[in-house]
Amino acid sequence: MRYLFAALAGIGLTACQPAEQSNNQTESVDPAPALTVFTGGTIYTGVDGQTVEAVTIDETGRIVAVSPPGSQDWSADEVTLIDLGGAVMFPGFVDGHAHLLGIGERELTLNLEGTASVAELVARIGAEVQGLPAGQVVYGRGWIETGWPEGRMPLASDLDAVSPDNPVILTRADGHALVANSAAFAAAGITDDTPDVDGGKIERDADGVATGILIDNSMGQVLELVSTPTAEDITRAYVVGSSAYAARGWAGVHNMSVNPRDAATLERLDLEGRMPLRLHNAYDREGFEIAANRAHETDTITNRSVKLYMDGALGSRGALLIEPYSDRPNTSGLSLMEPDVLSGLMDRASNDNVQLAIHAIGDLANRRILDEYTTGGFAEDLRWRIEHTQILHPDDIARVGQLGLIASMQPSHAIGDLKFAPDRLGANRLYGAYAWQSLLDTGAVVLGGSDAPVEVGTPQIEFYAAVARKDLEGFSNEDWYAEEALSREQALALFTTAPAYGAFMEDELGTIEVGKLADFSVFDRDLMTIPEAEILQAKSVMTVVHGEIVYSAAE
Repeated sequence: MRYLFAALAGIGLTACQPAEQSNNQTESVDPAPALTVFTGGTIYTGVDGQTVEAVTIDETGRIVAVSPPGSQDWSADEVTLIDLGGAVMFPGFVDGHAHLLGIGERELTLNLEGTASVAELVARIGAEVQGLPAGQVVYGRGWIETGWPEGRMPLASDLDAVSPDNPVILTRADGHALVANSAAFAAAGITDDTPDVDGGKIERDADGVATGILIDNSMGQVLELVSTPTAEDITRAYVVGSSAYAARGWAGVHNMSVNPRDAATLERLDLEGRMPLRLHNAYDREGFEIAANRAHETDTITNRSVKLYMDGALGSRGALLIEPYSDRPNTSGLSLMEPDVLSGLMDRASNDNVQLAIHAIGDLANRRILDEYTTGGFAEDLRWRIEHTQILHPDDIARVGQLGLIASMQPSHAIGDLKFAPDRLGANRLYGAYAWQSLLDTGAVVLGGSDAPVEVGTPQIEFYAAVARKDLEGFSNEDWYAEEALSREQALALFTTAPAYGAFMEDELGTIEVGKLADFSVFDRDLMTIPEAEILQAKSVMTVVHGEIVYSAAE
């Protein structure tokens, strides 16, 4: 990572100034001080609730001093001084599960996030197709029907009314379902008689007519209609996505489901100073060789993980459950990987020293991971991760920590999904869903993330969701199991020390201590003390990665 540091001097940064220009042809300037000091605000170290007055880093981006109040022994002409202006600094917040390419694509394509109804969705598509030539594909992502007044997903018939001649493909926020219109189905060669593929489902009505909803592996045929992104498109999406994320206050991302083709691109962007985030990449299944060889790494990019999928998502009824769905008893979800296949990949990962990050949402999907891990006799120190760990059978909660597996969870999923989870699961299965506190109590490492672009992806929303366990309007009820909410200290660990552990970097990151790397997130108010509702109003002020200011609100 080579980000411009001195150019950000406008954020309360003072240092030795350039020497006055002389009349000689050759001009000289005083060298910049080798030390940089952050002070002038509240600084949480992440160690036992400790706050300090100043943090000093050297030119390598490492912390060399952590000063309690009143103990500074430097003078302004000896250091570059970063005045926090009363803001509050934390160890760098890390989104422990996000899809960076998708975040960038969300910024650059038709973004349906926040669409409030089927009617609004249809109106937006109607406006989008105006003036387009017949046959041009319209693609968007981000809708989710939770809370819609129609009480249902959109259908092909809804879209046909405003776009009879243009294929329309709209991916649900979770990425595990889409709706397409009749023109898209026709272009993709899908009919009412097209059979379901393994791990996929074409939703049909009572008469066997395809509704336009495709689940998981059935989406592929329609998605082939969407133009394959060029190398320039991919680069632009990564640059836009990472810049947006740094501005939100994230210092790092555990980047999920990375296409192996992007490994060299991410390395190049970092070496060119265009990747402001610290990345811990988990590659698609085809990326085993990259992860095994730790290829394309830099000082802020690690490549040692592979992402696998056991099932789909709860909202689209693709999550694999032990018992059928309460609101659709004819299905228990979809298996995207059978246990024997998982067992073979576990053996391979163990032999190649590859970290596995395994998507599992339903209780059966989670149980299969626990069972195969137990049967394989794998060591407790592999730090393999269950991504989402969303619904656990009560008998399985303690097994996660006992086996040494990491529960990689996204607090915002709970405050969104719990609006429909009672319908999908019934009251009896809600205990064990989004069970952050129970997992911590039984010894598991719980690692926090957002799953953006499925969710918005801000530190404020995720921190709030973890400590409030209420939706963004402050709603909750007995179905939400308020006792699963976390303390402020536990929530901070979710996004600092836990991601550091999950990336095998707890000796380098996660707390502000001498010898560690200088990754910091700075907000305009104290997330540890303000009323919980005010957490959502907090603004990112500054983000520091490897000692370099990669975002400043003052710029």
